[in-house]
Amino acid sequence: MNGNKGMRIVEIKEKTPILIQKLLNIWEESVKATHLFLSDYEIKNIKQYVPHALSEILHLVIAEDENGCPVAFMGAENETLEMLFITPEERGKGLGKTLIRYGIRNYNIRKLAVNEQNPQAREFYEHMGFQVYKRTDYDEQGNAYPILYMSCE
Repeated sequence: MNGNKGMRIVEIKEKTPILIQKLLNIWEESVKATHLFLSDYEIKNIKQYVPHALSEILHLVIAEDENGCPVAFMGAENETLEMLFITPEERGKGLGKTLIRYGIRNYNIRKLAVNEQNPQAREFYEHMGFQVYKRTDYDEQGNAYPILYMSCE
């Protein structure tokens, strides 16, 4: 992990309210930095569903800094990457690669979905070997945000 000295990858067994709140903060910082097509109102609206998603995801993995504070997280289920969020300060340091590789190795991640309007994420996933196999005009909630479905072999 170049640039990630002292980082630790941890699979979460107990999803405590305090941890969920810390991850919700990471989610919000990350979304505001990367999902520029979303308004503050839309982010606030989506945010209310995130704690439930974090609580229900089968495999929740976090990256902690040298002080034991979460700085990124990934959720996986059914060979699918369901979520990957990194604090803006830690982006571009190889942490996303480390988490994706962990997910591929431990949970056989083969699929994911990404907002078409988040080109940095799409490019990152393409760099990691994923390719678009399907596009929809709307997200899973029926909002007009095109989704790219990607897979890798």
